[in-house]
Amino acid sequence: MDLPQRLRRLRSTPTLRALVRETVLTADDFILPLFVSEKIAAPMPVASMPGVAQLTEKALVEEAAGALADGVRAVLLFGIPAYKDAQASQAYAEDGVVQRAVRALKSAVPGLLVITDVCLCEFMDHGHCGVTTFDGDYAHVANDASVELLARTAVSHARAGADIVAPSDMMDGRIGALRRALDGAGFAGTPILAYAAKFASAFYGPFRDAAESTPARGDRRTYQMDPANAREALREVALDIAEGADLVMVKPGLPYLDLVWRIKEQFGLPTAAYHVSGEYAMLKAAAQAGWLDEKACVLEQMLAFKRAGADLIVTYYARQVARWLQDA
Repeated sequence: MDLPQRLRRLRSTPTLRALVRETVLTADDFILPLFVSEKIAAPMPVASMPGVAQLTEKALVEEAAGALADGVRAVLLFGIPAYKDAQASQAYAEDGVVQRAVRALKSAVPGLLVITDVCLCEFMDHGHCGVTTFDGDYAHVANDASVELLARTAVSHARAGADIVAPSDMMDGRIGALRRALDGAGFAGTPILAYAAKFASAFYGPFRDAAESTPARGDRRTYQMDPANAREALREVALDIAEGADLVMVKPGLPYLDLVWRIKEQFGLPTAAYHVSGEYAMLKAAAQAGWLDEKACVLEQMLAFKRAGADLIVTYYARQVARWLQDA
């Protein structure tokens, strides 16, 4: 006799559901992005990202210590300098805003993993991710000249004490250049988290408010990826791994979960997904309007990342999620 399948038997109580749950979130899954600015005397809320602020160095240390107390053991650091120029000189300055912040975090918050975003856009006077010339509104970003500055920046971050450097620029060949520069400077043990598949997305707007990195002219579509291309993303990841990437990232996260899955399945490296500012801002706006249950929706999205294969999730919700998990 054929017996009916009753999959609902294992859904009948919270204890049963927990017993057979396939995907589990922990605080160790999360990385908290933080913005440190040398232009401000007190934390400056980011209007398009409720709950997120540009931080002074002192406030940065306090926020990072609070994150660690919540169970979030890694932060991703972005810097906003007081001075910008066409060579992004403050990106690789030994006393730059990021370098000082890394030293402060490593001194004041032992046990915290400090990841630094390695890019030039916040430090360029035009807001692009590399050395740029303009033809009207067309921005020509010089690949190899930009890579040289990125390598200098990565070494300066490692010298300041960064645990991981994370290049987000999408220049060709930058992972190999960073690996050679780090090794040559005595930082062979510093891992590289490559923004390996970073798309020219419409979801970055609030981040550009926070990081003050909106391009003055042109756009980033000549170096960030076309959202239509999946096979090209796999090629980008393969190249970064061949050049020495230790971890890889997909950015944005939710619109590209198919790639998180394919990348993890094909390459097997530790894989991160970035729950970007636009994704965060939409949830915040809907929750504030009373249209969604914020906690339930956020946790569902975080499960989606992990179910798709993400080992690490970069999100502005990291502290809240960690606290929710403690209360569960």
